[in-house]
Amino acid sequence: MNLPKKTLWTALLLMGVAPLLASTAFAQATCAHRGDLDQRFCDANNDLVADTPTDAKALQDPATLVFSYTPVEDPAVYENVFADFLAHLSKVTGKRIRWFPAESYAAQIEAMRSGRLHIAGVASGPTPFAVNLAGFVPIAAMENTSGIGYTLRLITHKDSSIKTLQDLKGKRVAHVAPSSNSGDTAPRMLFKAQGVEPGKDYEIIFSGKHDNSIMGVVNKDYDAAPVASSVVDRMQARGMFPAGTLRVIYESSPFPRTAFGVAYNLKPELQAKIKEAFLNFDFKNSKLKEEFKDTERFTSITYKDQWGDIRTIQKAMGVAYTQEAVTKLNNKSE
Repeated sequence: MNLPKKTLWTALLLMGVAPLLASTAFAQATCAHRGDLDQRFCDANNDLVADTPTDAKALQDPATLVFSYTPVEDPAVYENVFADFLAHLSKVTGKRIRWFPAESYAAQIEAMRSGRLHIAGVASGPTPFAVNLAGFVPIAAMENTSGIGYTLRLITHKDSSIKTLQDLKGKRVAHVAPSSNSGDTAPRMLFKAQGVEPGKDYEIIFSGKHDNSIMGVVNKDYDAAPVASSVVDRMQARGMFPAGTLRVIYESSPFPRTAFGVAYNLKPELQAKIKEAFLNFDFKNSKLKEEFKDTERFTSITYKDQWGDIRTIQKAMGVAYTQEAVTKLNNKSE
């Protein structure tokens, strides 16, 4: 049945759809530069992240801020680890803080995109997805004496016959998830440059998380796995496997670690308070220091400066920052 345009517009208004269509159309008409950002966002200052809305009605100032840490390992482990920081964050912002236990990269991105997540620590690889699809604005990262970097380590069991990248041919190798930098996109590009093409020269099995890949190699369920060095080090420090169990047969140059940031549409004053909480947190005397032993502090970062190499790798891999890509990611990583 074809409804008259006036009747159809009235129906959309009643369903609350017309305002969304109107605001999207307005954003498309008034945004001079967007880059890779979703059509809901604008980037007038060319810093590659979504601009904070200029319309006061579009700004958010929730009484409770929802915080999430990247699901590289069991989320339940980190709720206690971040307890000191969350108490500090609450004191600085004057807000209640609630923990969101994201079970996948896609779930975390979708929660921020829908407005249910306000502050997050997002893994390096998924950070461009969160920036472009969910309006995530990176503001801080953990820093150690060597900077904010971590490496891609290709690990195998100490008893394995695998000694070089070329020995991966014909093997079963655990990748983390399609958006993981060290666990998928970087090895696809870097290994291919060394003459070994993932998915062609060896079988890829998606484990879903770095800890799954690591323990799968420890237990000899997988022949090898590319993973983040920081996760390997933390798991070994917790005694999850004995020192010397794993052999590293390849290690990359450093990549930036987890990006901590905020939703683009929080009030500017609130965004400033959240950044202040990260930068003046007493890291050395906290539970975070017990877990992240090599870390000294949170330091200020920008997406444009620190994520250049990762953006280059993802573009070379043909990665598209679309909602369809996140849906596929969700299906493969959980």
